[in-house]
Amino acid sequence: MSEFGGLESFTPGEGGNAASEGVSESAKQRFAQAQQQTKQLAKEEKKARKRDDKVAGTIKQFLADDRYSHLFQLISRLAAMDCPSIFILSLLSLIHQGSLETVEDYIAEHKMVLETPDMTSLVMAGKSKLAPELQEKILFWTARLELVMSTDAEKILSRLMVDEGNIDGSVLQLATFVLVDFFSDSDSPIPYEELQPLTIKILQDILEPYMEMMEKHFAALRAESESGEE
Repeated sequence: MSEFGGLESFTPGEGGNAASEGVSESAKQRFAQAQQQTKQLAKEEKKARKRDDKVAGTIKQFLADDRYSHLFQLISRLAAMDCPSIFILSLLSLIHQGSLETVEDYIAEHKMVLETPDMTSLVMAGKSKLAPELQEKILFWTARLELVMSTDAEKILSRLMVDEGNIDGSVLQLATFVLVDFFSDSDSPIPYEELQPLTIKILQDILEPYMEMMEKHFAALRAESESGEE
């Protein structure tokens, strides 16, 4: 490879005393280690580029489908906030097969396991008798959101939260509309107003483990801002 000035072809000169031979051997080991690290970094960068290309391709695939045109404005708002695309896809994964596959690949790549959720944990006012298959899909959706959030919570939430206690309304709206679409394909459509409390509960459960971290994040931003004003 070309890194480090073509180290693959570099061989320290032979000869000299034992001390110089020891130095040469040590140098060769360091160079070999540096080469290995560089190759690993290049491999990881290539893998990350491939993943990013797939995520971008899935977003384009979704936006090309007129069935979801009512969601495009909300997705654009999140994109304008620099929300990581993989989190947007995790929101869409409940209703879009391409998003589901991309998110599952992302979870597997991070060596995380999507465990079977507790089927008793879904509580919905007036809808306690949801069909088991619908409950299961919603709970797996929630689990995917939690796992994606866990990979880089501070980065995701720093884009989505307006302050320590509030998340941008676009997230709530998109998640609720996704649920509306999900139920509209079932035998039991549910209106937006009835689904919003469920969405709020889901998002609260996902965000709760990171609230202390985000309080520190916003406190640091305020301190930096105040320091700059002095």
